[in-house]
Amino acid sequence: MANTVFIHTNAQQMAGAIVARHSLKRQSARPDAIEVKITRREDFPIFREYEGRKFLRAGGWRVWRNDDLQSFTPVRFSPPEQMGYAGRAVVIDPDVFAVGDIMELFDRDMGGKAILARPRPGHNGRDDYIATSAMLLDCAKLTHWNMARNLERMFSGDLDYENWIILAEETRETIGELETIWNDFDRLGADTRLLHNTKRRTQPWKTGLPIDFTNRVPLIGRWLPGAGVRLPGRYKPHPDPRQEALFFSYLAECLDAGEVSEKDLRAEMSANHIRHDALERVKSAPGVDAILGQVGAAAA
Repeated sequence: MANTVFIHTNAQQMAGAIVARHSLKRQSARPDAIEVKITRREDFPIFREYEGRKFLRAGGWRVWRNDDLQSFTPVRFSPPEQMGYAGRAVVIDPDVFAVGDIMELFDRDMGGKAILARPRPGHNGRDDYIATSAMLLDCAKLTHWNMARNLERMFSGDLDYENWIILAEETRETIGELETIWNDFDRLGADTRLLHNTKRRTQPWKTGLPIDFTNRVPLIGRWLPGAGVRLPGRYKPHPDPRQEALFFSYLAECLDAGEVSEKDLRAEMSANHIRHDALERVKSAPGVDAILGQVGAAAA
């Protein structure tokens, strides 16, 4: 395989992954030059072995739940193995949507680095934080990446989940910097290439649904770093209406192209995976080009 984008997801975020796949092809001048694969946590039977078991995270112990919104995160580290440790891969979360052309990343000179990703110093109190939610990988340089082995280490306490996720065990000389526009956290600008709706509580397709993710307990987490609870409450509207409109405009195109059906969306609504007014939002969506045109005009 060459020029492959891996979107890692689970059942809860499948609608986002389908929209992400569509956006990547739509926004590329060379859509036939890339392959886009959706890799689901459910496709890896190994996760069933760990349901209900404790794993190490941020120095404390958490209980693993496969139905958590972000149970797909370790799947980020499976692409090099899936690629046979050859070629390049882009890895993104299911809440990352293309605004620019992903081929710009594949064509990039990586300067001999194994990984390009966005630094996020200070996030979660870590100066060494690397955001792995969007990465460009040289798979031949990542032969030590093995998801199953690291899952085993995580549940044995030999590997802290947080250290794994932020690449703390990687040799720093092998990691290069990805500009913010290639993992733009809830910012849609004229220069944005990959828009990441990273704030879980305001993901545009979840507004009004019951919260289904586990969060660190405020204050208590200061003394018990592994503490986590499923918070009460519901998802909030995204503060930028353009980003909500963009998602539903992409989703409307997915419907028109047959990449998803109204029946599929009704099933997703029934499962509380997408907001219950999703079809109404699709019908009133202004269109992708109209939104991006507004963004460009505003920046001019």
